[in-house]
Amino acid sequence: MTDWADSRTFSNALERAETLEKGNYFENFSDGQTIEHAPGFTLSAHANELWMSQTLNHDPVYWRSDAARAVGYDGCPIHPDYLLASVMGPSVEDLSEKGGYFLGRDNVSLHDPAVMPGTEIRVESTVEAKRESSSRPDYGIVTWETTGFDAETDEPLLSYTRTNMIPRREPMASDGGRESPTDSRAAAEPDDSGLPSEFISPDGPYFEDFCDAHERTTDRDAAVAYRHERGRTMDDVMVATLPLVTLNTAKQHHNDDYMTDSPSGEIVAYGDVTRSVALGHARSDEKTYREIGYGNERFYDFVTVGDTIYGFTRVLGIEDTGDPEAGQVTFEHYAFNQRDEPVYSGTRTALIRRRNQ
Repeated sequence: MTDWADSRTFSNALERAETLEKGNYFENFSDGQTIEHAPGFTLSAHANELWMSQTLNHDPVYWRSDAARAVGYDGCPIHPDYLLASVMGPSVEDLSEKGGYFLGRDNVSLHDPAVMPGTEIRVESTVEAKRESSSRPDYGIVTWETTGFDAETDEPLLSYTRTNMIPRREPMASDGGRESPTDSRAAAEPDDSGLPSEFISPDGPYFEDFCDAHERTTDRDAAVAYRHERGRTMDDVMVATLPLVTLNTAKQHHNDDYMTDSPSGEIVAYGDVTRSVALGHARSDEKTYREIGYGNERFYDFVTVGDTIYGFTRVLGIEDTGDPEAGQVTFEHYAFNQRDEPVYSGTRTALIRRRNQ
């Protein structure tokens, strides 16, 4: 049986697997196009106060109910800076995750100055304009109007326009006609690691996409296996704060002095944080309906501050349970670091939404 977590085998798998990309290219946008962003979320007092405290915004109106009432509010409202960030945040995956320069934001309007904690927001953007970049053939320029709404009342809370340079899928002809990069997966040489000769990735995030990909492996030496594009670099909050928030007081995660003479030589990440990052990468490329269970979890190496965690997934099985909302998929997920070394693996079974739901 192939040991996918063997360092050499796993490195070969990464070289051959397709990366499921996040975000949109310039060509994906069209004038007047409206994009409903997901997910919106509920504005919380805790997150609001965390934002204000870390940015030194100490206006008592946003901290004390007596000060808030003195200016006509029923209670301490959400700070406008946090509200603006909360409206922009959900738009990033659809609009600018591919990268490119943030050229500016204009016409920021607070439609409701007293948005209260507990408000659930949804966010929508409309393409106002797109144009070529005369100086950068690899990029185009897109302007959107983005609005955050109260999800319950549909009243606008905040809006603005934003302009970004956005990478093109294909550079303009003026760049001298660059050749497309060679598909390394197609050109990969056979190896003796025992891996399947062919890797297949799903064409979308729905149950039907996983079914189609799985069916394509029938009677072939193939596997549904793919990489996730995002990575997450471990910082002090990830390594030390998150375990303490869960009341995990293990010295390995927050006592540098204790860990100086350990094999790692420094504090290490809580395994469940590493695991959650890997599963988070995977869930971002699927329409998860409900989690069912996990198993066969293994941790292979230390993860420390500064390590970047990526994700790799293969599909082990598909089951149509007859549920009209979703179908069942069993995955094996891997977390790996910036050196392409596996640091975690485990199986996971989840219900994945059907396309028509």
